[in-house]
Amino acid sequence: MIDALERFAPLPLQEDWDNAGLQIGLTAAEASGALLCLDVNEAIVDEAIDKGCDIIVSHHPLIFRGLKQLTGADYVQRAVMKAVKNDIVIVGMHTNMDNAVGGVNFKIAEKLGLNDVELFARKQVGDIEGGSGVTGLLPTPMEARDFVAAVKETFGVECAQCNELLRRPISKVAICGGAGDFLLPQAVALGADAFITGEMHYHVYFGHEQEIQICVIGHYQSEQFTQELFSDILAKDCPGLRTEIAETMTNPIRYY
Repeated sequence: MIDALERFAPLPLQEDWDNAGLQIGLTAAEASGALLCLDVNEAIVDEAIDKGCDIIVSHHPLIFRGLKQLTGADYVQRAVMKAVKNDIVIVGMHTNMDNAVGGVNFKIAEKLGLNDVELFARKQVGDIEGGSGVTGLLPTPMEARDFVAAVKETFGVECAQCNELLRRPISKVAICGGAGDFLLPQAVALGADAFITGEMHYHVYFGHEQEIQICVIGHYQSEQFTQELFSDILAKDCPGLRTEIAETMTNPIRYY
């Protein structure tokens, strides 16, 4: 099962700072079921136990900066301890899945109905090609206000953080799920009319008025369909494996 995920999104595609791959457990035993999620916390481990899943596949790694102790002092340690006690394997498929052909950004583009989707900010690792973002074309150009409304509806967001509305139709869209403001200059250089990402630093918004429509929808919201991507991969390559998309909401951010 893990081999199938890593064939789709090879680990060499992950960024240098990342910690994708097998996090907890052994992979020799046959899996009884896999719980697919965006983040791992205690509630996710509990859901895996309740559903009889002995593997958790998450987008964001549970263990990111390493552990120096296991005392239950924080949610990461508690989730690790609970997973180990219950013989649950945890796998994280993070920036390798972001950067993969057909990966997270392609799933976002699919949800938006974009055509002619292709990588930008390309990277080559040996004979493996990937890229940090994608561009695509709307089937029909849209006014900025209608475009933002459509994005909000598609991703179920209560609000989007944007710069001033573009006064020309939007056709070419650049996408980077998660924290993607590092790609904004390249999106501009490619002639994109709009840039969608999950989060952006305040000062990055400045200076792009009427140059590109920025639309920031939230980190969790932008990547929420990654579980569907995992499901698609495993259904194709591991058809006998039972998969469950997690029902636990792990987004820690609330809007009031």
